[in-house]
Amino acid sequence: MDIFNALTLTGGLSLFLFGMSIMGQALERRAGGKLRALLGKFTTGRAAGLLTGLVVTAVIQSSSATTVMVVGFVNSGLMTLRQAVNVIMGANVGTTVTAWILSLAGIDSGSWYIRLAKPSSFTPLLALAGIILYMFCRGEKKKDTGMIFLGFATLMFGMETMSGAVSGLREVPAFRELFVMFENPLLGVLAGAALTAIIQSSSASVGILQALAVTGQVSYGAAIPIIMGQNIGTCVTAMLSSVGANKNAKRAAMVHLSFNCIGTAVWISVFSVARGIFHLRFLEEPASLLGIAVAHSVFNILCLLLILPLSDVLEKLVTKMVPDVRRKEEYMELDERLFAAPSIALERCHRVTGSMAQMSVASLKEAIDALGSLTPELAAAIRLKEEKTDYYEDILSTYLVKLSALQISAADSTEAAKLLKTIGDFERISDHAVNLLGAAEEMAQKERSFSPAARRELEVLCGAVAEILNLSLEAFLEQNLEAAAAVEPLEQVIDRLKEQMRTRHILRMQQGGCSITAGFVWSDMLTDLERTADHCSNIAGCMLDMALQDMSLHEHLRKFRDGSEEFGRRFREYEEKYALPEV
Repeated sequence: MDIFNALTLTGGLSLFLFGMSIMGQALERRAGGKLRALLGKFTTGRAAGLLTGLVVTAVIQSSSATTVMVVGFVNSGLMTLRQAVNVIMGANVGTTVTAWILSLAGIDSGSWYIRLAKPSSFTPLLALAGIILYMFCRGEKKKDTGMIFLGFATLMFGMETMSGAVSGLREVPAFRELFVMFENPLLGVLAGAALTAIIQSSSASVGILQALAVTGQVSYGAAIPIIMGQNIGTCVTAMLSSVGANKNAKRAAMVHLSFNCIGTAVWISVFSVARGIFHLRFLEEPASLLGIAVAHSVFNILCLLLILPLSDVLEKLVTKMVPDVRRKEEYMELDERLFAAPSIALERCHRVTGSMAQMSVASLKEAIDALGSLTPELAAAIRLKEEKTDYYEDILSTYLVKLSALQISAADSTEAAKLLKTIGDFERISDHAVNLLGAAEEMAQKERSFSPAARRELEVLCGAVAEILNLSLEAFLEQNLEAAAAVEPLEQVIDRLKEQMRTRHILRMQQGGCSITAGFVWSDMLTDLERTADHCSNIAGCMLDMALQDMSLHEHLRKFRDGSEEFGRRFREYEEKYALPEV
């Protein structure tokens, strides 16, 4: 093997890793909605957790990435440690899918039909289909499908290139002696762990082993310990990701490490004893690509069968390894570890925004209550909610901007834009709540009060604002377009109410029925309540625009107001419902 073979090997490895990466990313984008649906599975039983870990890993082609996400879920409080144990065990089985795909490269037969199943036969056609879909077809799904085909073709081409580059090693005595040395179980495990730790992907390291196997110098006796070691090496990524996380997230990373270390220790011991007692002739035979895939799957399934009944014991073990801390730990609402699967990270953003929305609406309703009955506890609760919504806006904006910079689907990009628009409106609603609280406090401090007529009018406006808050919150949380469509006509009614109430109050001041001080407070309150309705209109309009795949908010609302019979009907209903009392 000369320098040119080494360069070819390097190029083949680069293409192999690149193909695996882009194929995994395209698969994740293509299955983004389904991956988000899997979030609900995390909170169910053991079987669901195992299946979730297996499927997610098979899609994104990396158990390391899945485990990093699990650490992020636990750190965010989205998943318990017990649930994490099940998902991590499923991920270890899901990572074997890649080896089975790569084993197709080892197909060798004189049959025309069997040769057609060899990747070198159909990969060029996949590459052609992929480039046509990616370059000449419209539609994101078609382009992502094209990227999947191109990624697979690149991966298999890299595999073939690596195999061709190392084929000359079959005649090199030193290479043969190297793998004879790895037949020592301990050295084999260390070699597999070191290789996987460097490239941080057990799927990729198994592929490299399969490429080396074409030389005929890799025996099963050497391949099996290396495969066992690869499971330990893949834990490096999760362990690094747990740095700075809370104790349960660190425990989740330790679950991954403990699972693989215990499984490897037990089965390498069984392997060594069996090899010493029995003369297993197949261990001396050259390993095939299919044989390596089988060994990889069997080992991971055996580890699962060994530890699955002891999952509670494993949980207790890692709890002792990472003891509780005296200080109270806080969960991280948004964890960048979830960027390994952007669609899941986006779902987490939606949940956090939902919490922010509920808090914002609650603060405004409490502020309305404070106008009638102010207490120190209520005032403190309103200000606390406002501070929390400010915090949510800050972390969500930063997180969503970083998320949008990743390679995400057009649908996810639109969803991120929607969230960025709505969080500003929810934050402003909580600001208006504090403003209303300030008005209530000013009236109390100056011992002023509104006239009975003004209070009756205020009850009407507050009722309308409470309803528009409920409608906009329902529209956002439940993606309820009917509720969203009802917001704009109610907002128009609230605009009219504001003007009518302002005019009436001016008349009361002129007639001496209300003080100048109360008049200023009244004007500020009306403005805050009306602007709250404006923000509700923005939120609902954003929901409608999302449904129409159009972010032109004001243009859509204008057309809805000017030409919709439904708008007119709802407007008349709300106008009658929230009519001011007769003077």
